[in-house]
Amino acid sequence: MSSTLILSIILIYFAIILLISHFTTRKKTNSKDFFTGNRKSPWYVVAIAMIGTSISGVTFISVPGMVAGTQFGYLQMAIGFIAGYVAVAYILLPLYYKLNLSSIYTYLDQRFGNGSYKIGAIFFLISKFLGCGVRMYLTAIVLQLIVFNGFGIPFWLNVAVTMLIVWLYTFKGGVKTLVWTDMIQTMSLILAVVLCIYYTGQAMGLDFSGLCTTVADSGMSRIFFFDDINDRQYFFKQFFSGMFITITMTGLDQDMMQKNLSCKNLKEAQKNVVSYGMSFFPINLLFLALGVLLYNYAAHLGLFNGEKLTDISGNALKADELFPYLATSADANGQQFLPPVVGILFTIGLIAAAFSSAGSAVTALTTSFTIDILRADKKQDEKQLQKTRFYVHIANTIVMGVLICLLSVIGNNSVIDAVYRVASYTYGPLLGLYAYGLYSKRQVRDKIVPAICIISPIICLILDINSAQWFAGYKMGYELLLYNALITIIGLWLTGIGKSKTVKTN
Repeated sequence: MSSTLILSIILIYFAIILLISHFTTRKKTNSKDFFTGNRKSPWYVVAIAMIGTSISGVTFISVPGMVAGTQFGYLQMAIGFIAGYVAVAYILLPLYYKLNLSSIYTYLDQRFGNGSYKIGAIFFLISKFLGCGVRMYLTAIVLQLIVFNGFGIPFWLNVAVTMLIVWLYTFKGGVKTLVWTDMIQTMSLILAVVLCIYYTGQAMGLDFSGLCTTVADSGMSRIFFFDDINDRQYFFKQFFSGMFITITMTGLDQDMMQKNLSCKNLKEAQKNVVSYGMSFFPINLLFLALGVLLYNYAAHLGLFNGEKLTDISGNALKADELFPYLATSADANGQQFLPPVVGILFTIGLIAAAFSSAGSAVTALTTSFTIDILRADKKQDEKQLQKTRFYVHIANTIVMGVLICLLSVIGNNSVIDAVYRVASYTYGPLLGLYAYGLYSKRQVRDKIVPAICIISPIICLILDINSAQWFAGYKMGYELLLYNALITIIGLWLTGIGKSKTVKTN
């Protein structure tokens, strides 16, 4: 598949997104539009948009590739995701709407004090920069391989142009624009994966019944793992990890909650969260089914022997490289492995997932830094606030681009694993703070809360490194997030004093 064709597809796609951005910001916008969409976003639009934001380019590439190593065990987490979204809808959303928050971390200031508020916002900023940086790095490196290397364009310029486009379609409208652009990107993503399944099956001579049989009969399609508690795939580890990862990476994440808080009222926001939460099982099932088909096709081509994955020259491929390689590469005779339309769909799906996630992340980082760190919404009038927000948005876009360039080596066979491991360390203290605030009447010593939130991930790192040796072969998975939160809660309780102060509502 030619680099020129792929680049043309990307440019057309970006033109459409920029056009949508233009139409959503034709009228004069203000900071409320940027931060919360002025609470006028239709819930069903937000629900569709949130799917794309949650999936990201990492899921699009990594989930199909991970089936050889983890089979369909990821669906155990997807079941946990559903439980997590129900908790977000009926525990956290009522609190946020009751307090009329623009930044969800304002709650920590009202419940505990400024020290807790600042450390909560800082952990979010670190989490989002690292998480989105890893996601965008994967996308950028794939685009570099299939497009920009063909034109001799260096990686740093690829990243710079990518982040410039993200900035262009988000800097003015913020959430008001994102709910519409992300909806289009989500629909493009889902259509792309469905059609990729169809064309991959067609390449193997499979009809619909054959597709279902191939996936169901594959040794990679095992979903449930109850046999070994020490295994990272053990069901209850995956289920509760999925549940609490959702609570933290959605319910305690300004990026994810910013669109939810743009709905007209609490009831519509709850319908939105439950609707898109329920969609994650079937959508992830599609990605995993595609992975089985891709591995089967790679085996048919002699590129996969059940353990080792290689290209036509015999060079080892990572699991993350399976989908992009088969979608865009050709055999020794110059014949595309899959129909050229798969390469087109892969490109559309990849950029749709990646830019939905990146645009949302940069907007949320701008909101949190402007409100939580600078407190500009309390100190400045609308004209000054818009100016501050403008410069913060530029700065965040630049920092994200620099971070992507620094992520030259990813030390995991599957990048999605790296994302969740990072989340286990950075979101754990946030989960501990919110759980303690919601379910304990005891006040904290606000000045030492930052120390507790820093010490907890350090303790978890030590436990993670030594768990197999210290606990009879027990290997920590994503449940590390729960241990991190528990250590934070214990620290807050041991150093706590008296009863909590009343949280005032607006």
